[in-house]
Amino acid sequence: MNCGVAVCLLLAISCGNFRKIQKSEDWRIKYDAGLSYYNNKDYYHTAILFEEILPVVRGLPEGEKVEFYLAYCQYYEKTYLLASNQFKTYFETYARSSMAQEAYFMYAYSLYVGAPDWNLDQKSSIEAMSAMQNFLNRFPESKFRERAVEVISASQLKLEKKGYENSKQYLKIKMYKAAVIAFDNFKKQFPDSKYLEELAYLKVVAEYRFAMQSFQHLQLDRYNSVITYYQELVDNFPGSNYLKDAQKMYSVSLNQINKLKTNKNS
Repeated sequence: MNCGVAVCLLLAISCGNFRKIQKSEDWRIKYDAGLSYYNNKDYYHTAILFEEILPVVRGLPEGEKVEFYLAYCQYYEKTYLLASNQFKTYFETYARSSMAQEAYFMYAYSLYVGAPDWNLDQKSSIEAMSAMQNFLNRFPESKFRERAVEVISASQLKLEKKGYENSKQYLKIKMYKAAVIAFDNFKKQFPDSKYLEELAYLKVVAEYRFAMQSFQHLQLDRYNSVITYYQELVDNFPGSNYLKDAQKMYSVSLNQINKLKTNKNS
């Protein structure tokens, strides 16, 4: 009976035989058992065995498969950061392998899947976008191309959502000047965003409130800015539902400008 058959029998008898396999001094038995566990989607036991034999098989033909499957075990076990690092190591070690392209994709994809919701730190999303773009640059005709593009788009949307909410936060805490700057920065970063119309309106709101709370000698310039921002809203979004409310602030600002100029000349 060869080692492969013996391992299959061991696996079939009971789960308790995993300990017998693990205690074996023959790495081939652990290797064959690991493959069997992997094929049965038992990634936990596969990972244990492959991590144990990795130092022994590294450099051997079996080592390439061990490292590749180990990365997938970590991915399926949802330890995405470990999986990403393992896929990256695989790609760097076996760059000429037929599985290298897939490993590079999974390196970036694991970063993407492991990234938190938009309201938390998006370092992983940024890294995933960068890695996926590098992947597309390196493998423009890859079978993973469509999924890579989807990852970049989805990550972009998360960053956009975070930027949108962060910029509005300045308005909520009454840091009006900072809000205006944040809205401008958002527009530069996301020039095609669906949020631009709302933020163009909120820019009018922020500057209007900023002008209202300012010292009198600073109000003229700030009310003039309200007029400018209102005109930008009208020019860029002539059919906006926000125009009615913005019109009120525009009218008040014009009246205030006239009063300030009158007082200044009197």
